[in-house]
Amino acid sequence: MKRLSLLLLTIFIFSLAIFEVHAQPTECPVLSELEQISIKDEKEVIEALNTLIPQTYGTGLDEFPDIYTKWNVVTAKPFPKTVGYKEEEDYFGMAKNFCGKEIAEKSWLVRLDFPKAPGANLAQGQIFLAKSKEKGWFVWFQYL
Repeated sequence: MKRLSLLLLTIFIFSLAIFEVHAQPTECPVLSELEQISIKDEKEVIEALNTLIPQTYGTGLDEFPDIYTKWNVVTAKPFPKTVGYKEEEDYFGMAKNFCGKEIAEKSWLVRLDFPKAPGANLAQGQIFLAKSKEKGWFVWFQYL
């Protein structure tokens, strides 16, 4: 039993190691290419997640092949609307630090819960979205 537990723990830890963790986005959005956003875009953002989440997360891992096929939206709001909500406002600070205040103010925070994930590390996700004038909604940062 101890060997089985050790083996499962080793597999789980190894599976976490395959994720690349970026301290910053590989590239910031170009400010002049972004549309102005508002809370009125919420329905549009939620609909865009049906495409953006599979593009960003895929479906899962070898050991857990469908963990990202179901999700719940915990938060979806423009970054300026996160002010006053400590946990969410911290992400606004990250966005401003990464790409500047103007980009952050034209972006959304989406916090996700993946109910099929086996542990807390894999069960939560945060993505930063913006809307391109030409291409629509896109993820410019995924927090792991």
